[in-house]
Amino acid sequence: MMMKMRILSLLILLVNFGCVKTDDFELPTFEETDVEIDGIITNIASVKGNFNFETEAIYTFRETDTWFEAYVISSDANGNFYKEIIVQDKPEDPTAGIQILLDHNSLFETYNLGRKIYVKLDGLSLGYNNGLLQLGIQNRGDVVAIPNSLIDDHIVRSAITRDITPLDIKISDLNPDLKNLFVRLQDVQFDRNLVNENELFSFASSPVDQYDGERQLEDCETGETILMSTSTFSNFKMLLIPQGSGSIEGVLTRDFYDEHFVIVVNSPDALDMNDERCDKEYLNCGTRSSEGPNVIFEENFEGVTSNSTLNSRGWTNLNVSGGEKKFTPTLSSGNRILRISAYNTVESPLEAWLVTPPIDLNVSEMESLSFDILSSYDKGLILEVFITTDFNGNPEETEWIELDANIPLGPSSSNSTIFKRSNIDISCLEGKVWVGFRYLGSAYDKTTTYDLDNIRVTGN
Repeated sequence: MMMKMRILSLLILLVNFGCVKTDDFELPTFEETDVEIDGIITNIASVKGNFNFETEAIYTFRETDTWFEAYVISSDANGNFYKEIIVQDKPEDPTAGIQILLDHNSLFETYNLGRKIYVKLDGLSLGYNNGLLQLGIQNRGDVVAIPNSLIDDHIVRSAITRDITPLDIKISDLNPDLKNLFVRLQDVQFDRNLVNENELFSFASSPVDQYDGERQLEDCETGETILMSTSTFSNFKMLLIPQGSGSIEGVLTRDFYDEHFVIVVNSPDALDMNDERCDKEYLNCGTRSSEGPNVIFEENFEGVTSNSTLNSRGWTNLNVSGGEKKFTPTLSSGNRILRISAYNTVESPLEAWLVTPPIDLNVSEMESLSFDILSSYDKGLILEVFITTDFNGNPEETEWIELDANIPLGPSSSNSTIFKRSNIDISCLEGKVWVGFRYLGSAYDKTTTYDLDNIRVTGN
């Protein structure tokens, strides 16, 4: 009898509970609780302020009882970061970031994107490598990754995870203060030579990619450029880069040789490029690109051993940025070519023009222009080709029409030996024309080497 009464009471309670309206009681709330740190809390900017950039001497923290708090903005889940986490001071509107070296894999499982952490400084050292401040353990004359056994002694994982809001910037905004911050570039696209129908490039699995694949992005409004860098060990290296325009989100950092800024993404989802491309208008005479039977103009640079020889053949070879570097006659593998590079110069910018002698199109029809270009020591696509019907000897005062030239992406070494040919229909032009090759490089960050050969105009 007693058992029946207990069951009946339980049923009554359940019925009464089931009849309660959902808005008559409050659901329990869960508050994020932060960890308690026994020490002095500082910020990333103050930590970086201990480093002397004049001497670049390693700085080691000792007996400071100091910590800093930060938010993780990198992820090694897809293999594009390795034994490091990049952190910044705030989840939105950040002002400072830093790289922390950790001797451990799969860091994303503990230090996921947006995770708030606390870093104990005593015992750690600041060093400057590859253009970045790094926090790790001093090992003789270098700063190396914090050993796995010591990671928990120096990094405390908070229970808090925040959404990271990218810092919107333009390529023209790039400066050292933005390094190691999570940024977003809008209205950008990959260079058209990387996404043309004949050759679509992947993130980092092309023959020219050695350790990283670098793909040039350009601002749709200004034309300024930056490189997206992807590790050849990432699990998305074989995916094709998007062909449209849009935005990209990632960590702003420096390339391995500290020669230029790069943006590194956590995953391919960081690219939202579904809008139409914003390409400039190029000369469009039709779709025919085959060479005609009659040679109207031809130059293979055989016998051209100096700039004076080039001038005697009617060519214009000028540096218009105030420097001395020009297209240089060079013997390469027994073949005479013209070479241009900003490497090993101090010219920033380096703008050089090479312009053909006048080419008379009145003696033919259905004309086609062709030339061969080889790229090496790649640091960006920085060569353009133009044509004009009115050249007065000054490239800067000339009204040029840009040509849809096939500018190759080269390796980061001298291993490239294959020239790529451009065949361009110029049959809609009449009279005399001049073809101009413009190199716009810069010492240290845009130094790609180009070899030019076999310039020819044919027709019927």
